[in-house]
Amino acid sequence: MSDTSYRAVWDRRSADDLAALEAVDNSGSEVVAQATGQRAANAIAEALALSPEDVILELGCGAARIGRELVGRCKQYVGTDISPNMIRVAGRRLAGHNNVRLEVLERTDLSMIADESIDKAYSVAVLCHMDKEDLFLYLSEFARILKPGGLAYVETWNLADPVGWERWMYEVNFWKRSDHSERKDVARNQFCVAEEFQLYAERAGLDVLTCFRDSPWLQLVVGRDLDAAGRAAHRLRLAEQRSAIAYTPMFGQLFLDCIRVIYGDLHPLTALAKLESLSEFPEARLYHTHIQGLWEQDPDRYGPPPENQVNPA
Repeated sequence: MSDTSYRAVWDRRSADDLAALEAVDNSGSEVVAQATGQRAANAIAEALALSPEDVILELGCGAARIGRELVGRCKQYVGTDISPNMIRVAGRRLAGHNNVRLEVLERTDLSMIADESIDKAYSVAVLCHMDKEDLFLYLSEFARILKPGGLAYVETWNLADPVGWERWMYEVNFWKRSDHSERKDVARNQFCVAEEFQLYAERAGLDVLTCFRDSPWLQLVVGRDLDAAGRAAHRLRLAEQRSAIAYTPMFGQLFLDCIRVIYGDLHPLTALAKLESLSEFPEARLYHTHIQGLWEQDPDRYGPPPENQVNPA
């Protein structure tokens, strides 16, 4: 826990392309990264009503796991990250697209982005690794850079969800075992409850349109300077598209199984057997790919994966 800045953490975790993919969501392969990135990109596109004319910004683009899936669906993709290493990996993975702008962040702001220049913005699996002061400052930056009528999607850990609480306890127990003469991991997982997360967004100057909270993640869709009719229209649209955007309780439970595999509390074979019985659900198919990838990534730990383990159709 010797890293003293966000940049140091994420640069160390992204020394090469595969390490960068693993750092952003434990994607140990391009196959897993594309599967999880596509799922996230589709949900974000629905949440933000993304159009081909939009300039869209990602805070914490990492290895462009999501950006790679959205770059062809917008006018311009702007990826920002605190880690120069991550930006280099994102550039390689977005090569061939002429509508990409990538920026290295120097501090908790988006000063290189002009006021009211962005149509849509989002951040996934990023705010949950920040101190609350930084979380609030970035939400304030979203309020500055979004055009009037613009939209943003943000998410963080949901402490009030049972799976979210169990994930929080992994952090508690890790710290309990750690050397208390050192400071806590600067990029450790941090958690909110819905009222807190919404309050940060509102005080930052954003209109909260919805908060999906029935999973280990809090998912906010917010807008800037929306009139009453615009807010009502977006809220109706988001309610109608909830199933395409919100994580389901099953998604959360399967995520917990994935975490248990990562922490050595569950063998991949046991997790995959459970997923076989749920193969008709898209959440199960996604996590089958993810857990199979974890096993193939680390056979010394789990043993060689059986050759007949395939992703269910």
